[in-house]
Amino acid sequence: MPEVKYRLHGNRPAPQPIKVAVPGWAGAREPRADGSHEQPWHCAPFVESATYGIEVLYPFDEELRVSSEDGQVRLEASWGEPPDDGLMWPPFRTFGEDYYSYQIALDLEVPAGWAVRTEPHPRFFTDATNRTPLAVPALIRTDWWPMMFFCIFKAPPPGCVHIFRKNEPFISLIILPADPDLLLTAMSPEDAAQREMRSRRLAKSRDDLALGTKWQSSTNTIFDATYRNLARAARRLRRTSE
Repeated sequence: MPEVKYRLHGNRPAPQPIKVAVPGWAGAREPRADGSHEQPWHCAPFVESATYGIEVLYPFDEELRVSSEDGQVRLEASWGEPPDDGLMWPPFRTFGEDYYSYQIALDLEVPAGWAVRTEPHPRFFTDATNRTPLAVPALIRTDWWPMMFFCIFKAPPPGCVHIFRKNEPFISLIILPADPDLLLTAMSPEDAAQREMRSRRLAKSRDDLALGTKWQSSTNTIFDATYRNLARAARRLRRTSE
């Protein structure tokens, strides 16, 4: 596991592991039970993906509202006098026609061979109001880039408003290998046949694997804990083999 070191400039909160907020952006505290409305946190793959990264919280008392009008990005906030920390003020600027930037004043260092990737915070994907800022993906190679970060956001479409409020997360940072070095290969017939056999066995055993966990949501969608149960079993197996 790579060590992630950080330094901050100014009075800003430290980055932290992403926390799933229930109730909050990950959904209401509804049980996995018949008649409940499905919630984002009900989905194990989403939760594992959402909590994989690091989040940064908006540090200012001033609420920022971002909108687009007549092809122009509008940044509206009562910023007041600049703080005595030497940082750019206001910390937000328009960036081209359809984007805006934020001087995040955060430097991260990860080991050689690793990099930091900016991503939209997972709450963007659960927000039906379209008010969550949309961070633009970027890959930062920290072994030779020791600068304080700034980050770019895509402006909202006309009629929508992005809102930054104090202590709300607005971006996700993922630590991953700096170079993908992937080899994309079609499965051999033997490998494909083995995967197909495993999938059929899983489908045949699904009722047993999901015993006591099947439920139907208020939208008549069927859920069960097959994936979660297998994930727990795989983690236990990995721990015992280490």
